[in-house]
Amino acid sequence: GKHRVTIEKHNDDYRISLEQGTPGFEPPLEGETRAAIINALHLTEDDILPGLPIQVATTGHSKVMIPLKPEVDIDALSPDLNALTAISKKIGCNGFFPFQIRPGKNETDGRMFSPAIGIVEDPVTGNANGPMGAWLVHHNVLPHDGNVLRVKGHQGRALGRDGMIEVTVTIRDNQPEKVTISGTAVILFHAEWAIEL
Repeated sequence: GKHRVTIEKHNDDYRISLEQGTPGFEPPLEGETRAAIINALHLTEDDILPGLPIQVATTGHSKVMIPLKPEVDIDALSPDLNALTAISKKIGCNGFFPFQIRPGKNETDGRMFSPAIGIVEDPVTGNANGPMGAWLVHHNVLPHDGNVLRVKGHQGRALGRDGMIEVTVTIRDNQPEKVTISGTAVILFHAEWAIEL
């Protein structure tokens, strides 16, 4: 679909904002499926934030939200990729986003695994952080003013490619209405391609 993109120049850098699709949520993943996801991440039920679901959230592309306690060493996660691939086929969602909230802050740390489509781990994922912002509002996890929630989503540290996405969630009746992700780009390399016509 069509999405609004805004590009702003700040000094010698550019800030790019993308308005994502309508937020949506599937029923919580429970029972054997929940247990399989936790096992595939080599975690235990005690590592999950209590009272919150493991759940598919979407703002156009769906990801499985997996809220972890802040004391879990998220950088040490080494999931069973074959198990995640099998779960993806079962639930119809190809991305798994374990994340944790930094205590006392509207900031998170996350990792995104999507082996079913050939992505072992994505260093920075707008299609995961955006739905996460909507999920946080949907479950009233972080404080907000009733109109907007702003979250800084940190990702990529475990890969040595630290990144941060700013997530802005517009709220109506205590539910997410619109999600915008923003950030700046980093040039990793320059290359020239020769194409024979």
